[in-house]
Amino acid sequence: MNGILISLEGPDGAGKTTVLKEILPEIQKMKREIVPTREPGGVRVAEEIRQIILDPKNTEIDSKTELMLFAAARRLHMQEKMLPALQAGKVVIVDRFIDSSVAYQGYGRDLGVEVVDWLNYFATDGLKPDLTLYFDVDTDVALERIMKNRADEVNRLDLERAEMHRKVREGYLEIVVKEPERFVKIDASQPLEKVVADTLSVLKKRFVSEF
Repeated sequence: MNGILISLEGPDGAGKTTVLKEILPEIQKMKREIVPTREPGGVRVAEEIRQIILDPKNTEIDSKTELMLFAAARRLHMQEKMLPALQAGKVVIVDRFIDSSVAYQGYGRDLGVEVVDWLNYFATDGLKPDLTLYFDVDTDVALERIMKNRADEVNRLDLERAEMHRKVREGYLEIVVKEPERFVKIDASQPLEKVVADTLSVLKKRFVSEF
């Protein structure tokens, strides 16, 4: 494949989805076509799985079921959208990917990193991003943002106890240390304009020949 895969990661409330919207006009100046997408979702059936996972009414979904639903959605999304774009030489920028499962289900749900790593590998045939931007923010700040900015659309994962969200953040921080060549940590506690500027700076330095 001669495309570029960039993933955006971070705890709920870190603001990465907003940052993606803000940077799109600038990164669309890249020489290659940009394909923005998200997980879970990105294609029809995966979006339907997303609704099942995030619906607050679906309290019967246990941790293992949740993990497998994410993996199924990831496989569909990769096969239908991500791989064709990468094989065509495009830049795929995905809001959440394999590391979300490691952080949320491996650490947050205590299912174990090895199990999640294996399932990720199975679902993606070992596909990994060329660059992962991790948006870091204190858990209490993130939860305040969720309740302030998304009170009308709080999902099943948002409703988890603060302790689970803290474990997710700790998990992310451990992942970042394990793969320093792939990850760049961005301080998401800063004003949005600064977070956007930092994100664009990283992208332009890493892919200088593409701009």
